[in-house]
Amino acid sequence: MAYELIQSDCISWLRQCAPNTFHAVITDPPFALKEFEDAELEKRANGKGGVWRIPPSFDGHQRAPSPRFTILSREEIQELKTFFFHFAQALLPALVPGAHLFIAASTQLSYLVFNALDAAGFERRGEIVRLVRTLRGGDRPKNAEAEFPLVCVTPRSCWEPWGLFRKPLEGRVQDNLRCWKTGGLRRLSEGTPFLDVIPSERTPARERAIAAHPSLKPQSFLRQLAYAALPLGEGTILDPFCGSGSTLAACEALGYDSVGLERRADYVQMAQEAIPKLAALVVPAFPPPSACVPAEGEIAQLAFLLEQRETYK
Repeated sequence: MAYELIQSDCISWLRQCAPNTFHAVITDPPFALKEFEDAELEKRANGKGGVWRIPPSFDGHQRAPSPRFTILSREEIQELKTFFFHFAQALLPALVPGAHLFIAASTQLSYLVFNALDAAGFERRGEIVRLVRTLRGGDRPKNAEAEFPLVCVTPRSCWEPWGLFRKPLEGRVQDNLRCWKTGGLRRLSEGTPFLDVIPSERTPARERAIAAHPSLKPQSFLRQLAYAALPLGEGTILDPFCGSGSTLAACEALGYDSVGLERRADYVQMAQEAIPKLAALVVPAFPPPSACVPAEGEIAQLAFLLEQRETYK
């Protein structure tokens, strides 16, 4: 195996890690931290809500629970900022100069996470837009749907932000590449650079059947990030919030070395079983075109809006 799975709190482990160990990081942390506390996960499993919103079915699809980020107090928001600042401080020394960090966030909380990473010393290099229709958002006012049929409380989610950061270089990019094997991103081909908009898909049922993690990302997306993260195809990728091990599986599928940290024993056990199965899956380099095409109802909505725009010109 080219991967190592470790049960540990990531900040404590990183503070003991040897300097200049990892060449890239790909991770999907808990956005608001509290949603993965034992009590909240138990409520989610029992369908009782708590932090997790348990939505109704939609057009015949059972919608996945999603965290209620809007209920965070000011104190919890400050705790979130402080946590990611300390996380970034612990992570920086463990990375080689020029190592990139790909970190998932939510549209509501990304600014908190990204600002904390910047304050800790990471260079912000942009943002990756994962185009995916998750069926989240777009709901009418609760218990007043009939009274306000043309009102939605939040937009229907059609994308997911991934922050792109880099540990400061040692010299020029070319110097860093020669010494540390990183500092840039791997091109898709000789004529095409890595792109910051990636068409994606909801995680396929066959992958969710392997790893029943509430925030499982598809292999078709993670393998693209892993491919780009090591510009020369050399080095070790770290996932400090590895959950079910999907990042490690993506690295394994590409033949890259990787290390995953996870504090929950049940997720470590899940990852041990899931990683070889996820890595063995044959997935397209890009999701099928149908995964990115608006649904019939959304096409009708767009047509309606275009008609209204013409009317009010």
